[in-house]
Amino acid sequence: MVQSPAKAVTEQAAPTVMSVLLALSICHLLNDMLQSLLPAIYPILKQSFNLSFEQIGMITLTNQVTASLLQPLVGSYTDKHPKPYSLAVGMCVTCCGLLWLSHAWHYFELLSAAAMIGIGSSIFHPESSRMARTASGGQHGFAQSLFQVGGNAGTAIGPLLAAYIILPHGQSSIAIFCIAAFIGITVLTGVGRWYAQHLSENKRKAKTASTSDLPRNKVITAIVVLCALVFSKYFYMSSIINFYTFYLIKHFGISVQSAQVHLFIFLAAVAVGTLAGGPIGDRIGRKYVIWASILGVLPFTLLLPYVDLFWTGVLSAMIGVILASAFSAILVYAQELIPGRVGTIAGLFFGLAFGLAGVAAATLGKFADIAGIETVYRVCAFLPALGMLTIFLPNLHKGQEAKIKA
Repeated sequence: MVQSPAKAVTEQAAPTVMSVLLALSICHLLNDMLQSLLPAIYPILKQSFNLSFEQIGMITLTNQVTASLLQPLVGSYTDKHPKPYSLAVGMCVTCCGLLWLSHAWHYFELLSAAAMIGIGSSIFHPESSRMARTASGGQHGFAQSLFQVGGNAGTAIGPLLAAYIILPHGQSSIAIFCIAAFIGITVLTGVGRWYAQHLSENKRKAKTASTSDLPRNKVITAIVVLCALVFSKYFYMSSIINFYTFYLIKHFGISVQSAQVHLFIFLAAVAVGTLAGGPIGDRIGRKYVIWASILGVLPFTLLLPYVDLFWTGVLSAMIGVILASAFSAILVYAQELIPGRVGTIAGLFFGLAFGLAGVAAATLGKFADIAGIETVYRVCAFLPALGMLTIFLPNLHKGQEAKIKA
């Protein structure tokens, strides 16, 4: 049996705190909007610094690896020592990274700014995911989806803002977005006060956390499978987020701004899929959502490299909706596998997602330099076939899910 920590603050029977969930979702929007500015300005950086695709991939790798390595550590620490105001601190670090990025003059300065932005993200995600679960009132999938959709919406908005603000005015205009960071810091300070009060009220009610009903080997197998599915999802997502604009420009000869609009459409579809995945998982079971999301997208990824511009846009939107519904389901499913480790699991899977995205960016960038950008999409099209591994996930029945607390 998998044991959870000896003591944990348990989630009390309470209504969903929508004001907190909305605040966290909005701040997730701001955080990920600021994070997404980095890949959105790659066309500017490529031209200004005469970068190769491999160097662009290394910028993403630096950003994502700093986030991925720190997030599990942050999550594990805050499982034992919750830090209500850590989210505001993380947003401050991101703000400093943006200021550095806006004035960077050398490639290594770009790398250091990317690392700072990644550190800010690593501080933000694990504890904010825990706060969302705490405020869920038992609707864990809904709360996680609402939280996640803010991030996806921010990721979608970032390239659009970059196209119409940064592209016309240059790299230095990135500093304007520090205003959004200041708004996030203010809101997150208020959320931190709510969470501090919640911790204080429940401090004397702490009790032994529940344990998993599954044998240890099944839990380990399930976590490995979930990691493989996250690998499939984020390697493919990285090919779109980092190189989709270059693919459209080369393959169809469209302008940079037009390519950014197409990227926005894809990312907006991702936001829609994210919002749907959690509530559907609450209702029908998360394993079914994982099946449909990963494996269900395979026919569309296989078609994408062989259609015209119109159908490329349509298929990419469909891919975004279907594929995005997986992460909330995967995250909550994993938290139900290992109760009492909400922050650790959130840090692990957010960190894994960031790290895989970074490795994918560097790997696919090198591959694009060697084989061409079109070949990247022909090869990545087969990644969703890993969805077949879902067959090895155990069924978590509603009764089991209901008793597992944060």
